Amino acid sequence: MKKLIKALREVRDDVDYENCQTLIDDGLFDSFHIMQSIMQIEDSFDIIISPENITHENFNSAQNMMKMIKRLQQKNE
Repeated sequence: MKKLIKALREVRDDVDYENCQTLIDDGLFDSFHIMQSIMQIEDSFDIIISPENITHENFNSAQNMMKMIKRLQQKNE
């Protein structure tokens, strides 16, 4: 999770990623931030996030992003 938080801080460093469960709902992340997050996550975790994984649920919290990352990593094994 620390690796993900570090990557997300490159997108916005003023967000409490450990506790925020509503990044999109509260307007902290818009489509631009989501695209930046995708690039940071793909680079940091060496995965590809396909369009079907770019959902409100997957990007509304760091915890949900981490779940998505783990699913994609398992899929690639």
